[in-house]
Amino acid sequence: MKIVVAMSGGVDSSTAAGLLVEAGHEVIGLAMKTHAESPKHNRACCTPDDMRDARAVADHLGIPFFVLNYTDLFREAVIEPFAEAYKAGRTPNPCVECNDKVKFRPLLARAKLLGAEKLATGHYARIEEHSPLLRRGVDPRKDQSYFLYRMNAEQISQLMFPV
Repeated sequence: MKIVVAMSGGVDSSTAAGLLVEAGHEVIGLAMKTHAESPKHNRACCTPDDMRDARAVADHLGIPFFVLNYTDLFREAVIEPFAEAYKAGRTPNPCVECNDKVKFRPLLARAKLLGAEKLATGHYARIEEHSPLLRRGVDPRKDQSYFLYRMNAEQISQLMFPV
């Protein structure tokens, strides 16, 4: 099966890619550039170092790897609404917005363009077998299903969480 893996450069997505290659799937790695490069990188994810790490893992696994420039989309869909909500006295969750509007929708569309049947990530969550039902991860301490609550049944049916 052809599967696109969203690769952040971290252990979880790298492990997901490795497990899928080991299982004999045709794997393509995609990473998202979400910030303009600057000398001060104190961000939690998607830094130039993360992209280099993801590329190194893809090279080690022998899979194609592409970096998608989502800097404008990230700013418009996550950063600006976060700042507005914060100014209005709310406590926004940028990870939920990013997963919904930057990560999954665009990456599912890109996976389809690449002819992939599934999009895999390193999220700790499960999908009910034979049903597009999202479940908590096996380890409740690592569960990340909360971040995916906006996913609809069609999107869930196109996802894999191999970790």
